[in-house]
Amino acid sequence: LSEYMIPPEATQVSPLIPFSPMPGGALTANTQMMRDSGDLEKFDQVIAAMKEVVERGGYGTSVTPVSQFYWQQAYANVMFGPWKQIAPGYGRMVLGYFGKTPVKADDEIIKFASEKLDLEPTTENPLDIADRDENKSIDHWIKVLEDEGLEATDENIFIAGACDQKGIAFLKGEGPLMIRKGKNNSGEAEMAGNYTVVVDGKKYSVQVAEGDADIQVSEAAPAIATAAPVPANGVGGVEIHSQTPGNVWKILVSPGDSIKEGEKIMILEAMKMEIDITAPKDGVIASINVNVNDTVADAQLLATME
Repeated sequence: LSEYMIPPEATQVSPLIPFSPMPGGALTANTQMMRDSGDLEKFDQVIAAMKEVVERGGYGTSVTPVSQFYWQQAYANVMFGPWKQIAPGYGRMVLGYFGKTPVKADDEIIKFASEKLDLEPTTENPLDIADRDENKSIDHWIKVLEDEGLEATDENIFIAGACDQKGIAFLKGEGPLMIRKGKNNSGEAEMAGNYTVVVDGKKYSVQVAEGDADIQVSEAAPAIATAAPVPANGVGGVEIHSQTPGNVWKILVSPGDSIKEGEKIMILEAMKMEIDITAPKDGVIASINVNVNDTVADAQLLATME
């Protein structure tokens, strides 16, 4: 195990956790995703936000997958503002699609989830709902596996049905391994270097080094403004930026398409959650500045429109 990275939070005791139902397995999986996305500094805020998410969501038992639903919704509330986005799993839970929660979910959250997901609340048995969904049938996934040139064994059917396209990618050997080895095993080596920090509005250049090295702190030189690059395929006057790190999952429009305010331009995936990127106004798409499967940073330009 000495070769592998052990997340520091997996070896520590956090006083925040008892107040937010975050099982250990879900904890490290989610902090690793935040670490990969570069927003791990918001971890404490997400944990703190979970209390309201659990209370207003009906106190569903916090085991897989509900603990992930809670985390996704708390993450969305921190990254996009309170109750601006709905995590699909959390939304379906409060609407009753996974059965009855121990306590009735908050009426405002039920209404919000219904509007965002375009689904009505239900009291129907979840098994009956699932039986009507052809995409959850064994025959459907046998056909998907055959179309992908994969053997339709019981194990493969389970993996594909449970994980959808990520399961197919795994079975084809195309999924990322996400194994951390070498110098990343402690996280300490990555900290060495030069950093700029802001204290009371003033910027300082700070050196970080291991051991007893001589550390120098000096006031940072002002940054020189540079012009932003203009995309080759044209640019519109209205810019649409990412609000969180993630991956581009689907692009739904093309340059030249007319679009109404609130309509989807593309869908990002972040923290196992779909993030809708919508038009801020009526207009025409001028440029799409990313491609499907691209990794995007926080505040990165995604598209422009007129």
